[in-house]
Amino acid sequence: MSEITIIKQGAEAKLYCGTWNGTECLVKERFVKNYRLPELDKTLTKSRIKAEQKTIKRCEDQGIRVPKLYHVDFNERKVYMEYFHKAITAKEYIFKLEKSSDFEALDLLCSKIGSIVGKFHANNIIHGDLTTSNMLIDFKEDGYEVIFIDFGLSSYSASHEDKGVDLYVLERSLISTHSSLPELFEKMLVSYKETNTISTETIKRFEEVRARGRKRTMIG
Repeated sequence: MSEITIIKQGAEAKLYCGTWNGTECLVKERFVKNYRLPELDKTLTKSRIKAEQKTIKRCEDQGIRVPKLYHVDFNERKVYMEYFHKAITAKEYIFKLEKSSDFEALDLLCSKIGSIVGKFHANNIIHGDLTTSNMLIDFKEDGYEVIFIDFGLSSYSASHEDKGVDLYVLERSLISTHSSLPELFEKMLVSYKETNTISTETIKRFEEVRARGRKRTMIG
């Protein structure tokens, strides 16, 4: 395996383009955080890699499109996975659709995203970082697939509170990133409810979390 070029570096990891057993892949390397105690850093890194590994497997079992995992190296703190080199983020795609005033395509995208998040929660999968930067749009001849990525903060939970928080994270990220399109979340919520038919309690908890968030904002 030889890394070729750095695609992106975030607060938690570096992304490289490379090959694995002759297949082009993406390498995600979680680098050492020097401000942490070494053992704590090692434990947290291993925990997040394992979370990503387990959640991707659960998604695959439920037919949810996510990157395929090729290899995990805990010692090197690296995950080797499928690379969608022609894909763009949902964030970029939404900006393009807004610029071209293609609101029909925007509605379709919201429906797809809401449906996938609904499928996550119906199967007790908590993403943990639902943002349009963590969704890829992989174009095909007959359309596109929405692929969710970055499951380092994910978990498995039947808790409606956890699912409500997951929805709240999504809503806040949309408000922050796509403030000129305030209707996005509500449109996603329509298909979310259609897919996750047992979502009534989750929605109730989400509204409670939202109310608490608004109260904190007013106090602050």
